[in-house]
Amino acid sequence: MTMQAASLIYQFWIHTETIKKLPTPIEYIFNTPSHHRVHHGSNPEYIDKNHAGVLIIWDKIFDTFQPELFRPTYGLTKNINSYNPVRIAFHEWTDIWRDIRQSSSLKQALKYTFGRPGWKSSSADLSDQEIHSKVSP
Repeated sequence: MTMQAASLIYQFWIHTETIKKLPTPIEYIFNTPSHHRVHHGSNPEYIDKNHAGVLIIWDKIFDTFQPELFRPTYGLTKNINSYNPVRIAFHEWTDIWRDIRQSSSLKQALKYTFGRPGWKSSSADLSDQEIHSKVSP
């Protein structure tokens, strides 16, 4: 519980636009405001990136790191159109449950549960790979 509290306190200060970049050694190891802005971005380049709480090296190890290239557009890729705190907190869980119920196989259900965010079994919705492929090189 102490480590969780320390992590939450650390994450408080990284929610700022006042601090641009920190010295390179700090940016290399720690989650910084620059890294965390990417996490909240809805731009295709920034989706599913920079999940670290304190140490950004985990994102570098698991290939989910993305440096801040430009100011992100903050928000969701699809608005949930609600101010209800319960809906806001659990909307993704209900969406996953809906996808699982509509799955035509156990493999699909497992992909919805444990696959990459945005994974889709049909072309009805853009998958995260399709969103990323629309980003110009």
